[in-house]
Parts: sequence; structure tokens; C-alpha cells
Amino acid sequence: MSEQLGQSLEGGVERASARRHAPLIERYRERLPFAPGDPVVSLQEGSTPVVVAPVLSGLVGATVRLKLEGANPTGSFKDRGMTCAVSAAVREGAKAVICASTGNTAASAAAYAARAGLRGAVIVPEGKIAIGKLAQALMHGARVVALQGNFDEALRIVRELADKHPIELVNSVNPFRIEGQKTAAFEVVEELGGAPGALAIPVGNAGNVTAYWRGFEELGLAPVVYGFQAEGAAPLVHGAPVAEPETVASAIRIGNPARWEEAMAAFTASRGRVAAVSDEQILDAYRWLAAQEGVFCEPASAASVAGLLAHGLPVLDGAAPPESVVCVLTGHGLKDPDTALSKAPPVINCENDLSAVERAVFE
Repeated sequence: MSEQLGQSLEGGVERASARRHAPLIERYRERLPFAPGDPVVSLQEGSTPVVVAPVLSGLVGATVRLKLEGANPTGSFKDRGMTCAVSAAVREGAKAVICASTGNTAASAAAYAARAGLRGAVIVPEGKIAIGKLAQALMHGARVVALQGNFDEALRIVRELADKHPIELVNSVNPFRIEGQKTAAFEVVEELGGAPGALAIPVGNAGNVTAYWRGFEELGLAPVVYGFQAEGAAPLVHGAPVAEPETVASAIRIGNPARWEEAMAAFTASRGRVAAVSDEQILDAYRWLAAQEGVFCEPASAASVAGLLAHGLPVLDGAAPPESVVCVLTGHGLKDPDTALSKAPPVINCENDLSAVERAVFE
């Protein structure tokens, strides 16, 4: 009997492991617009860790977990939507894909285009893309065009190009992007055994908050959603587009989000809110997460943590504050090495001598 039980448990573990490591489309096919036999372009995206942040939990007064989307293949959450967008493009016979990007979408689109054997083109704001993301897009073989304008202007142009030429647009205006990104909500629920009390998430083009809310809604769940924008790029907070958005958090440097209405609907339906945090607060949270929780994320990701630290867990109508929070960290810290090095302590130069090294290490 015990031998049979052991075999059953072992088989269950193997099946669960196989499911976790399956391509995202295969894992959630029943909830995605893909039929058996459809092409799947995958780099084994998804199944990213959800880790407890004990120090942050103590400061916030709730159990805070971090959804580490930097563990995706190209280092950001964009891979979830890109596997779906590029797979759908292949299914429809596309030969090329294009996007506007502040960096992460460019890296992801370039990688999945390469994986699919498609041509890739990305339009980025000149001088406004982190070096790690630019390196990825170039190394994956995409044609990278630096536009003398901001992201919103780049998105307008690529939408016009996609209307004019047989090339698939893979920004978050593409519905398959949202379909893929909603799977992060499924993973959170699987990991926790239910919905968290609240979700804290950075907001740029607003596709990710739209996707998370869709995922929770499809499961019949409704955590409070807290969205955070940078003060210099906070159109949802101000209720009007920002003509010249500026922030150190380049991934959310967007003045007119493509998913504006859907995001605001999510905040309203969840009884949550969208708020702004300063660049100083973002950078403080960015450094603090790395030093205190051992998690190195890109600056935009830290907006979710900065928001919790600055604004707490407000609720409407005197409801009890959430007891658990999942903070979405959208990208890995190595995406933006220049910012990291500019904010990190200096390297200590030392003579080639034991006593000198002892002093350098221990003093």
C-alpha cells in the first residue's frame, strides 16, 4: 500500500513539474485562444517564482510576496504576451513583426521573432532605452530604429506602418499580448491557493495591469489592485496625457497608455487605486530591495514596492486592509546596468597584500 502511495505521489510530482515547465501556451491552452496543432513559439516562459519578502512584510504590515518576472527568458514579463503574439503571427502566415518600445518589448519581440524565424523590427525613443535592453534587441538580430521622439510617438508610427504593410504589430494593443500576460494571475493563484488580498503593480502602457485583472476575473476573483506610476509619467493619476514623460524608470516612461480605459476599469472594479511615486522613491526602493531582500530588479519594477512604502494599503469604505499582497517585479536588474552602477557603492581598490585586503573587507 505504501509503495503504491509512493508511486502515486511520485507520479503526481512528475506531472506537476512537467506542467510547470511546459511552454506557457501548452500549460494554459484551455484558457488561451489556441487550438491543438496551432504553432507554438516558446522559450519556456512563465512559471516564475513568487517569494515572500519578510522585511518588506514587516514594514507594510501584511504578508508581501514578490512575483519575479525577471526570471522569464529575456528577463521581463513581456515574454508571456510575446509567445502568444508571435505564435499567432506564425499561425496567420506573418513574415515579420514590429513594435515600439522603451526596451523590454523590443528585447522580447526580437528574441521570439528570432525563435520563429521571422524578421523583427523595433522602434525605440532615441537615447531613452536602457543599454541591456538595447543589447538584447541587437543581438537577437532585430532591425533597431532610434526615433527622435518619445514612446507614444513611436507607437503611433508603428501602428500606421502595420496598417500600411504586411507586418504584425506586437505591442500590447495586440490582443494576444494581453491573453499571454493574464497567465501571471493564474500562476499567482496556483502558488497561493487563491487570490492575494491585493496586487501592487507598476503601470506604464497599462497592458500588464489590464492582463492581470483579466486573469483574476476569469477565475472569479477580485483582489484590490494598486497601480503605481512615476511622477514624471503619471497620466492615469492626473487624468490627462503627459506630452513629455520623464522618469529614471524607463520602462514606464509613457505619457499616453494604450490600455488606459481597461486599466482604469480594473482599478475601479477592484476598489483599488492608481498613485504616483517620485524617482527618488523608486530608486530608494530599487536599492533597498537588492540590499534587504536579495532581489535585483530594474527601476520600473521597484515602483510597485515604492508605492507600497509611500502609500500603504488604502481601502474604501472602511474595509479591512488586505493581509496579503503580491508585488509584481516586471524585469531583472541587469536590464539597466548603467543605473545600477550609478547608484551602487564604489568598488574598493586594494593592494595585492593580505593585510590590505583584510582592512578593505573588515574595516
